[in-house]
Amino acid sequence: MLVCSVSLMAQNNPVSLQYSRIYDFLDELSTDGIIQLNEAVRPFTERQIVLLLDSADHRREQLNRRQVRDLDFYLNEYALARDTMREAYVQYTDHSTYNLSLCDPQFSYRTANNMFKMQIRPILGMDVIASKKGAIIKRWYGAELKMDIASHLSIWGSLRDISWNGELGLKPEYFPAGVVDGARLTKGPYLNNLLGVQYKEANYGGDFSDSKGGISLYTWWGSIGVSRENIRWGDAYHCSNILAGRAPAAPMITLQLTPVKWLQFDYFHAWLVSNVLDSTSYYIEQSVDGQGNPIQVRNYRPANKFMAANMLTFMPCKYVHFSIGNSIIYGEDNVQAAYFIPIAFYKSLDHLLTKGLNTQNQNSQAFATITVRPVDHLKLYSSVYIDELKFSRFKSSNPQRNPISYIVGFDWGGWPVRGLSLKSEFMRSYIACYTHSIDAITYQSNSYCLGHYMGDNAQSIFVELSYRPIRGMFLGLSYTHDTRYNQYNYLRRDIGNAIAQDPFKDKIYRNEEVAFNVVYEVHPNMYVRANFLYNNARGYDHVTRTSIDPRTGKPIDLYSEVTGTADYFLNAFCPAFYQGQNFSASLGFSFGF
Repeated sequence: MLVCSVSLMAQNNPVSLQYSRIYDFLDELSTDGIIQLNEAVRPFTERQIVLLLDSADHRREQLNRRQVRDLDFYLNEYALARDTMREAYVQYTDHSTYNLSLCDPQFSYRTANNMFKMQIRPILGMDVIASKKGAIIKRWYGAELKMDIASHLSIWGSLRDISWNGELGLKPEYFPAGVVDGARLTKGPYLNNLLGVQYKEANYGGDFSDSKGGISLYTWWGSIGVSRENIRWGDAYHCSNILAGRAPAAPMITLQLTPVKWLQFDYFHAWLVSNVLDSTSYYIEQSVDGQGNPIQVRNYRPANKFMAANMLTFMPCKYVHFSIGNSIIYGEDNVQAAYFIPIAFYKSLDHLLTKGLNTQNQNSQAFATITVRPVDHLKLYSSVYIDELKFSRFKSSNPQRNPISYIVGFDWGGWPVRGLSLKSEFMRSYIACYTHSIDAITYQSNSYCLGHYMGDNAQSIFVELSYRPIRGMFLGLSYTHDTRYNQYNYLRRDIGNAIAQDPFKDKIYRNEEVAFNVVYEVHPNMYVRANFLYNNARGYDHVTRTSIDPRTGKPIDLYSEVTGTADYFLNAFCPAFYQGQNFSASLGFSFGF
């Protein structure tokens, strides 16, 4: 890869999913039929984004005035990746090799032959969230660095230190993403679409840091690297049910191949965080007891947890894209070489490795997504996540249902009004599709579900009407209706009874939200934003039920079913700040996303 002769190309570092404006713009161009976009695998790299922007630039005559201004804006933002120097309003530059921008603060440098390129950008932001229950202040600061060497090696890294504080921040029960007791997360994560985090000690609410980065060796037909980034697999606007990108990012080895325009292959092997202690692995620490006597303390280590996954995406034409893939989560003492095979069906390998011992196998999944564009301005999509599939369960005589999750949705945009878009998305997850009887190999990392945030036996409806009136501005009015139904523990000998119950029958939690969002990107990565939110979250009483065992016809207690009061479920699934009927508003700004 290092010696092959290719033309200079943009660097291969990924563009964070949180930098949503560039993704929104590319989605809009794709829906309008301007560019061909693979929505199944994100984040995109700068190299991919530059190619898409250049493709749109070649069809500039099909864009309206606002889209042309957006296109020029992003072409300038990714100027360094295009082997040129960006222009800024307040800058110190020679317009060729370096640029120090003060208005949208960053420093860029490149050599005359583009064999080395570098960009450094500070990160600073604050949001103030207020309701009748009080106010919470979220602030963050940090920096990011990107480098490219010889058009074949990309290196990048970023650090953000983030805290939630204020009057309500002193009360853990109000904290909007979990409950903190010292350094320990004692409740949650809740059923919301906020990014997952791992908190540190803080006496004012919550504090955490987020360090991401990686190194990638690449050429025009593919890349291989080591990184820690949030990834999203599956076509969705609100939240994907395959890999949502919501759980804390995990370190991983990545492989991406694009040998032809109509095929893309993605693979990763990740080191997840189990949050399960391994009783056989510990450190000995010298300490003293309350009376000052020397003692030895055992500090137990977490159980190992790994994940391997692949996805094949086929793009036979601009109107149809479909992807298929599978994954496995396993918890061995060390990594298993079999799961480093990029193109493999991991459930088959799992049987090879475990069935000879007559032991429980690992946790494997399969998934698929399809996108259809029957006409310009209309996109239809669906994603399916399969934890286990038996065709006999499709028979009406079989009370058991396959533990799967599916999403269907559409995006109608750009007609009859350019810049106006209507999106709608419907998700359903059946009983036990994300859970597992072995805590160490659940479909989670840092206790956050890797799939849809609503989890098992749940339903979500999302509708959004958005408009982009001028360059850099986004106006969005959305409605979200989330419902969680009967909750079941995954008990190995009882799971057949659980999946034989009627899903979506008895509600235990419901939350409805109406939100109005305003985001304006004044300069590249310089944002001002406002959010106005009404929500109504409530729980429902659920008592122990007796059912009929479909195999014996005798009454049984569903001891795997979770029962509780309305307050119990409300406190389990929703932070106090958003419980009941609330109207909240937030204002914020940021340099960097």
